[in-house]
Amino acid sequence: MTCDHLVCANCNGRVSDGRCPVCRANRARLQEQQGPFAALSPAMLLVLLAGLLAVALIARQALA
Repeated sequence: MTCDHLVCANCNGRVSDGRCPVCRANRARLQEQQGPFAALSPAMLLVLLAGLLAVALIARQALA
């Protein structure tokens, strides 16, 4: 998840702008929680999933 589209309930600004201490704290918290797939878009995750499914189907055909 990114903070580009999140709106702060405290200052009513974008969290990515970091206008208030609440925004800055949440932006820092979100940046800490990035995992190995955080940089991938949902579309790229779907492409990777489709590729994995294709490899599984090909392997199944080869073994049968």
